[in-house]
Amino acid sequence: MDRMLLQLNNVSVVYSDVIQVLKGVSLSVENNRIVSLLGSNGAGKTTTLKAVSGLLKPENGKVTDGTILYRGKEIQNQSPETITRHGIIQVLEGRQPFKYLTIEENLRVGTATRWGKPYRQDLEKVYHYFPALWERRRGLAGYCSGGELQMLVMGRALMAHPELLLLDEPSLGLAPLVVKEIFRIIRQINEEEGTTIVLVEQNARMALQIAHYGYVMENGKIVMEGLAGDLCANPDIREFYLGLSAAGNVKSYTEVKSYRRRKRWL
Repeated sequence: MDRMLLQLNNVSVVYSDVIQVLKGVSLSVENNRIVSLLGSNGAGKTTTLKAVSGLLKPENGKVTDGTILYRGKEIQNQSPETITRHGIIQVLEGRQPFKYLTIEENLRVGTATRWGKPYRQDLEKVYHYFPALWERRRGLAGYCSGGELQMLVMGRALMAHPELLLLDEPSLGLAPLVVKEIFRIIRQINEEEGTTIVLVEQNARMALQIAHYGYVMENGKIVMEGLAGDLCANPDIREFYLGLSAAGNVKSYTEVKSYRRRKRWL
């Protein structure tokens, strides 16, 4: 089996034929790996995921240059339903459930691409990773907490048997203990299911702890890449994304707020 699952080659994305968001993005994702995509708000991280999953089209966006290869075949600008059938599933930021369906009914929605096939074993697998969902399985999704909703949308994605799972800001708005549990489960899914994961996350510290490889985006471009451990040790990453000084001390709010922009890649 080819080690390279996904490749973006010099990809540019434009919205409404006017606004260019991605400017020649190139990255690679190997089989059975967790790849983290880091960067500030507006850097182009979510757009990169949507370019892969086909969700640009509903937002009047498109890939105007470059290629996106999945298992060696071009998929750029294909419809979301076609890309989903390739085994690429995106979990969107915002955790939108079907509020008036139960948790278990929400999970069953994830089997839409393979309708009519047995799903009980898949439910058991989801409940194995997310025991809290088992306890609430007959309750309406609209009454779930933020952490339960994040588990629900991830569980729904697992029901579709993803080969490539795209996670957009899974820690957003969650309590620290819940964030720690969510990231533990992400790593567990990768190790036990062999699912390849691309993780967009502003919590750089947590993301690099579970990732194998990482990319840093700014202004629609990839400005740095490397093994997760190497990025953690990089002084620029430590200062601008982990909030640490060269000596490894946590910086004060004032220091972070008023730092002098000297990113070597700009």
